[in-house]
Amino acid sequence: MNIGGIEIKGHVVLAPMAGITTLAYREFMKPFGVGLSYSEMVSDCGIDYLNEKTYAYLESSEEDRPFGLQLFGFAKENTVKAIGIVENKAEYDILDINLGCPVNKVTRTGSGSAWLKRPQELYDYIRAVVTASHKPVTAKIRLGWDEDSINVFEVATLLEKAGVAGVAVHARTSKQGYTGAPDFEKLVGLKEQLSIPLIVSGNIFSAEDAKKAVELTKADAVMVARGGVGNPYLITQINHYLDTGELLPSPDVLAQVDYAEQYAKKLIALKGEVIAIRELRGILPKFFSGFPGYKKVRLALTQNVAGEKSLFRLLEGVREQNSTP
Repeated sequence: MNIGGIEIKGHVVLAPMAGITTLAYREFMKPFGVGLSYSEMVSDCGIDYLNEKTYAYLESSEEDRPFGLQLFGFAKENTVKAIGIVENKAEYDILDINLGCPVNKVTRTGSGSAWLKRPQELYDYIRAVVTASHKPVTAKIRLGWDEDSINVFEVATLLEKAGVAGVAVHARTSKQGYTGAPDFEKLVGLKEQLSIPLIVSGNIFSAEDAKKAVELTKADAVMVARGGVGNPYLITQINHYLDTGELLPSPDVLAQVDYAEQYAKKLIALKGEVIAIRELRGILPKFFSGFPGYKKVRLALTQNVAGEKSLFRLLEGVREQNSTP
């Protein structure tokens, strides 16, 4: 897949996820076969107001490339100003505009998926963004605002006309949020209508899910979000299955302990022990979901981990309990 001259290797794009897709997470996931990853969603106003906390979202590294910086906003003047700032402050390859976030605190301002209700206004907005950006621009959208206003074909075509170099579609409406089943059937024929790459997302929790989505939509890649949190090897499985048709076995608990340690070390190095441990309490249990003794491990991670030493001691305990004598 090629997005505006940027070569994307593999079949998997890592979705932007608030509170998850930090630089540490993106660096951790990249070796599993991620072709392109995006930052957490960044407010254009936060950048315009020179908010130091917002600037932290702009961090990247060579290990992280190719990397897409995702902005959201409700007015072209604000977003264009933010683009001028991030082009001087951040190293990134692709600029992504979030037109799919369904969260009320975002949509009530007119940002995120609220744009799907204003397609003609959206064209002017994206045209201004593409003109201002020196990097290729992509956009993430949904099927539409609700079941009565499915307009994904209209919006995707409009975005291509406005100059975007690729489009990602979450196969749910804004009103659905993250509930209910994604409807990839509603994307049949969209790829044939576009001359830019199409990425599809929604409940990609297995290699089989990815294959079904790609076969149905003819998409160039899938976007993995929650399915990869705690299950990084899913990315490898998807790439291998789409390339060869062979399903790789899932990792055992010992491999998961190794992955959890690797990720924890990266997050602690990035954010410091106190903040990282607080965030890890919510993420690390996902590495052990479905394994025997999961409940006990989850409780220990969320209740008994006070710092770095106790965390790694706990993980070592899980490793010893599952090692063959």
